[in-house]
Amino acid sequence: MKYYYQELEKALLLLNIRLKQNKAPQYNLIVCGGSALIATNLIQRVTKDVDIVALFDKDKGLIDPEPLPDALLKAAKEVAEDLNLPKDWLNNGPSHGDGGIFRLGLPDGLFSRCVCKKIGTNLTVFFIGRLDQIHLKLYAAVDQLGGYHADDLAQLKPTDEELLQAALWSISHDPSEGYKQSLKLFLKEAGYENVIDRF
Repeated sequence: MKYYYQELEKALLLLNIRLKQNKAPQYNLIVCGGSALIATNLIQRVTKDVDIVALFDKDKGLIDPEPLPDALLKAAKEVAEDLNLPKDWLNNGPSHGDGGIFRLGLPDGLFSRCVCKKIGTNLTVFFIGRLDQIHLKLYAAVDQLGGYHADDLAQLKPTDEELLQAALWSISHDPSEGYKQSLKLFLKEAGYENVIDRF
């Protein structure tokens, strides 16, 4: 766990330095995915990117991260070159476009459950909490037919109530009958049968 977080922290610390050198604004990132799992000590695994699900402004609240600010992307590109990281190591993949999580609606109270880590004068990162990881991981696991999202979800050991809450949230994003059937099939195959008849 420590090694993976050190690599993540190194990239974020350098990102703050680059932002400061470039005289860029101060940014507050809401981060999900593997980097948030590592940073909050929920799961030990490797990740190569930082997934931004939202930006935050103390006056405006949560902000759509599509598109990401040019100054942030410029600094991220410089960090990628410095540390030999993938060019899209900092991205808004989960909230990209009209079908992204931000525009469809984040779980209620997500920001209040975030773990805040001030990286430096120009960068603060809010890593989403366990309950919100369960929401996003369930949605992604159904959408992608399992994979590492399903593995992450299993390691989070969700309770039936947490899974029900996540399932109802995901249905609000995709109310189609096809999605609902895929959701039930995933829950059955993943051993979460107790939840299926409750939505």
